[in-house]
Amino acid sequence: MKIATTLFENNSFIRELNTDNLDFADLDLVLGFGSRELLSDEKVFNQLKNKFPASQLILSSSAGEIYENEVLDNTISLTAIKFSSTQIKTYEVDITAFENSFQAGSSLIGKFDQENLKLVLILSDGGKVNGSELVNGMNAVKKEEVLIVGGLAGDGSRFEKTIVGLNKTPAQGKIIAIGFYGEKLLVSHGSLGGWESFGLERIVTKSENNVLYEIDGKNVLDLYKIYLGKYAEELPGSALLFPLSIKADGVDEPIVRTILSIDEASQTMTFAGDVPKGSKVRFMKANFDRLIDAASEAAASCLEVNSFSPKLALLISCVGRKLILGSRIDEEVEAVSDIFGDKTTLSGFYSYGEISPLKPFGECILHNQTMTITCINEID
Repeated sequence: MKIATTLFENNSFIRELNTDNLDFADLDLVLGFGSRELLSDEKVFNQLKNKFPASQLILSSSAGEIYENEVLDNTISLTAIKFSSTQIKTYEVDITAFENSFQAGSSLIGKFDQENLKLVLILSDGGKVNGSELVNGMNAVKKEEVLIVGGLAGDGSRFEKTIVGLNKTPAQGKIIAIGFYGEKLLVSHGSLGGWESFGLERIVTKSENNVLYEIDGKNVLDLYKIYLGKYAEELPGSALLFPLSIKADGVDEPIVRTILSIDEASQTMTFAGDVPKGSKVRFMKANFDRLIDAASEAAASCLEVNSFSPKLALLISCVGRKLILGSRIDEEVEAVSDIFGDKTTLSGFYSYGEISPLKPFGECILHNQTMTITCINEID
């Protein structure tokens, strides 16, 4: 397995790291994460395609690009991969062709021959797709041994529209799956948030999919504003600082949900994933050091899940973490690098939702406000 990275900015490729001496005209896969403005420009796409003429080229808009140990904006971070024996297959669906995101997810995974399928990487529209239903649909049809990871495309902190593309200029509504087949392929994963819960544990008494109406029989928006205190005046932006911890029946570990919007007229809150009625919830707040430590622990858990030295670590973290950490955002990527060492290439992006299992090689789950890591290598 050979890897090279390059960075696109200001209409040109400004950096390149290619110690494996890869031939860019002979690649298996190129992953590109970048700003919506750049990726929606057909001239930019043509430049990328000319750079990587024979590769499967998968592009996703982001809320920040990870290039080596840095977090950047208004760029395209590209990772070029050539496998020695691993085979890949790619498929795409459009959310508008389905009644719901569950059907889109099950249809997408159903396109794969799952014999010897080891890993599926998902890159999905982050605005038109319900991430919770998407992963439920994928889990419904995948074989137990297949690992599914990925994320929802971002759009900076604007939340206007997101785009994804498979071998063409990215567009809204697309969901792309990359399947990896190979006996010599090594994979592992890890995810952790690092948020602190506070206040009482409460019960969701009224919700519909990802729209929350009541907690403990009380209007959720009123309750939330009480907890936010002075930050209530800064809604909805300040909601990213105070996500929700959700623990559903039959699930051991809680998951984190980001607030996407509030509706003063209907007195509701809309989250980036489903908030099931009857689930137990607690409010959460940020601790800078714990967020960075969690990124390090997510990397360490990758090595515990499957002990090998990764050639590539794909990092998909949440836009909320980026907004909170601000100028310290590079520290969480550096914390991951410290665990893996300089022989591991880091790549990835900041997203509107992260897809990764909670348990080793278990069913995939939609996370928010979480650092997720997928490690890949091939046996020589």
